[in-house]
Amino acid sequence: MTEIAVVGFAHAPHVRETSGTTNGVEMLTPCFHQLYDQLGITKSDIGFWCSGSSDYLAGRAFSFISAIDAIGAVPPINESHVEMDAAWALYEAWVKLLTGEVETALVYGFGKSSAGTLRETLSLQLDPYTVAPLGLDSVSLAGMQARLGLESGKWTAEQMAEIAVRSLGAAQQDPHAQVSGAYTVDELLATDYIADPLRRHDIAPVTDGAAAIVLATGDRARELCERPAWITGIDHRIDTPQFGARDLTVSPSTAASAKALTGGDTGGIDVAELHAPFTHQEIILKEAIGLGDSVSINPSGGPLTGNPMFAGGLERIGYAARAIMNGDAGKSLAHATGGAVLQQNLVAVMEGRN
Repeated sequence: MTEIAVVGFAHAPHVRETSGTTNGVEMLTPCFHQLYDQLGITKSDIGFWCSGSSDYLAGRAFSFISAIDAIGAVPPINESHVEMDAAWALYEAWVKLLTGEVETALVYGFGKSSAGTLRETLSLQLDPYTVAPLGLDSVSLAGMQARLGLESGKWTAEQMAEIAVRSLGAAQQDPHAQVSGAYTVDELLATDYIADPLRRHDIAPVTDGAAAIVLATGDRARELCERPAWITGIDHRIDTPQFGARDLTVSPSTAASAKALTGGDTGGIDVAELHAPFTHQEIILKEAIGLGDSVSINPSGGPLTGNPMFAGGLERIGYAARAIMNGDAGKSLAHATGGAVLQQNLVAVMEGRN
């Protein structure tokens, strides 16, 4: 099987609102040039490009076409796009590399979440006939999910706050983080509700941003990076969009993907970057994957400190890969989610090799 690795990762600063248009060019161009400089390559060295974004978020059709201006018109490129988080674009690029047609791929995602009311925009992902007419927004749905877990005793408000304390504290080391700080559980639990039982710290902030990753195969990866993050497995599954037909306090699709990659043995994983936009969802994902307490979860701060739509999942892969490339981890796991209340889930496992 073709060896494929992450060899470069860059992302735009996490901010509440960027100036400029919604086409992503202003956010993407610096990311691309950072990767070019970091790897010593040019646009011509990239064999395949794949992006993830959403026309609903941008407010116009084929918005990803405008973003291609960040790449440039000449020479022509081999390009594709997914209307999802760019983690799924990375999956497509991974498959493209497996075919042997190209040796390198650049994957990117972007989203200007501040252009509208995000929690309402995301409700457009719901089933248009049976769920969307209920008028539920993404935060209210997550609140229902959190309440189910609280009432069933699967987690507590204190456990949710502990996750926020850890995430916000870790983000103090990241100059790109949108929110960070040193807090106590009692301080967070004294704040007001946004959507009972969710408080501000339980919810990922509205974030504008972009991210990009370079993949390469075999010897080309070794040429570009001293310690590539080799992808040993990647899998994605989906749960039913009918919320009444599944237990919202568990994530069967995540569990199935993780088991397919690890066989149920996660003992060798040092770092896990989980795409949990709400504190209680980290608890669901940790259980679904089977992560032990020795695993460092979201040392980057995770999506609770900055969650650019349609790039946040790709960032989890990027941060998990960076931990390997920097020598901070021997094996890492990344998770990305799409849709409401963890409906669609992707899991990737990476490792470093001497």
